[in-house]
Amino acid sequence: MDIVTVASRVLVELAIPCEKQGLRVFEGFTVGFHPRSWEIVYNGMTQLGFEKSHHEFSFETEPSHVALYMTAIASLSNLVQKPTVKVFPEHGLEVRLSGSGANGSPPTTLSPTMLMVDWRCEKAQDTPYEVEITIPVESYAPIQFTLTKMCEHRQNEGGNTTRGWAVFGVISCVFIVSSILFCCGGFVYKTRVKNLRGLDALPGMTFLSACLETPLGNIRLLLLKEQAEQVKEHMVRFEPLAFCRSSPFLVL
Repeated sequence: MDIVTVASRVLVELAIPCEKQGLRVFEGFTVGFHPRSWEIVYNGMTQLGFEKSHHEFSFETEPSHVALYMTAIASLSNLVQKPTVKVFPEHGLEVRLSGSGANGSPPTTLSPTMLMVDWRCEKAQDTPYEVEITIPVESYAPIQFTLTKMCEHRQNEGGNTTRGWAVFGVISCVFIVSSILFCCGGFVYKTRVKNLRGLDALPGMTFLSACLETPLGNIRLLLLKEQAEQVKEHMVRFEPLAFCRSSPFLVL
């Protein structure tokens, strides 16, 4: 029996709807979690896991922000425009974009732009929130990818902590300035009114001297007691010898 081998070829045609004229893929554009990585978008195409909502690719509740880095070919970087964001469902997760990437700065391979996604859970739910980020590109199809965020509990506003530190800083500055003015005023008063000089003219030196005098006085008393005990022991030790020498009835 003869076996005949026939070579065959299969052609696959892909049809992409083009509602607008122009190129579809913005080659050379990347988005990743590191300036030299492309986990989300590589060569203008969204990678698997970020093209739609995936529970296994979702972020936990605790991180309040995530940094994304964008790069593009230098000759085409000016085509990148400001990104936009949509949240599904619309209520329950507050999302804000910041950084050089949010301002529309052109990204390049040598100087990537950073897109900071700040999100805060306002309402807890079992299913993750979908954060769809769209980056328009002139004469190209927009680049879209989806980040998912879990909200197991409600998160407090980070601004409260910042505001608390700001109030603490203002109070500290007021206290320092008031202390300096008080010291200067006290020094001038003691030098001109009480005719004091040197360290004695500094405010609070009387109180400080009294505080130092107390432990020093206790130390002096202890030293005097030890010296008195030593003298007493010395006198007791030599009293019998003196008595023996002065007694006329002592027979050797």
